[in-house]
Amino acid sequence: MRLTDTHSHLYDEAFDADRAEVLERALQSGVERLLLPAIDSESHAALHALCREHPECCVPMMGLHPTSVNENPRWREELLLVEEYLRMPPIGLTPYCAVGEIGLDFYWSTEYCEEQIEAFRTQCRWAAELDLPVAIHTRAAWDAMCSIIEEECAAARARGQRLRGLFHAYSEGAEVYERLRKTGEWLFGIGGVVTYKKSIVAEAVKAMRLEEIVLETDCPYLTPVPHRGQRNEPSYVVHTCNKVAELLCVTPEEVAEQTSRNVERMFFRER
Repeated sequence: MRLTDTHSHLYDEAFDADRAEVLERALQSGVERLLLPAIDSESHAALHALCREHPECCVPMMGLHPTSVNENPRWREELLLVEEYLRMPPIGLTPYCAVGEIGLDFYWSTEYCEEQIEAFRTQCRWAAELDLPVAIHTRAAWDAMCSIIEEECAAARARGQRLRGLFHAYSEGAEVYERLRKTGEWLFGIGGVVTYKKSIVAEAVKAMRLEEIVLETDCPYLTPVPHRGQRNEPSYVVHTCNKVAELLCVTPEEVAEQTSRNVERMFFRER
């Protein structure tokens, strides 16, 4: 099977001791490509280094994570660095495949909602201008996210642009999915949570078209069953693939093939 892990933090320090082995296990499991989201300037060096070392399979994104806005008096400077990289990527680096990960996270604190919203809208507008997809993180902020996406998609169309991308680690039910899919061209990142008992995501997946789904790990986080409680890694995306196949009553091979096509369509069609 050809698989893509559309959200991997393989550059994280959690993999410092065995990164090469983890990558080899991923490749042996059929994971041909990993999309690597940025967090903030503290992660850029590690992210870029891994993508330079393995350009055949590791592809970078660039963006400012919403939790990196919280309690950060320099967040606007971080945002300017993101813009600088997006407009002029570092020499020798595989081109950024998306603006990400960006979004809203009101789980830890609601003190910085307005700052997060400003950062998110700004990056959405850069993505529309540059015709790059976005990789969106959302936690405890789905109502606000839906409203902003509706507004920003409409505004982009009015400018003759398009806002499109991926909702990473989709964690809501079918109702939110239906609302979001009406706004434009979106994929929904399904990860290890779909394998958990009584997962609301499993019910949402049953309402989705396979053409709208991509697979992800968010490693080292959100480890799927049967490895839940351990460090997640890209090879475990196979378990998510199998679960999606079960929910949609198709074969894992069909899920792998179609989700890989979805990745190509969204992130690489104009390369």
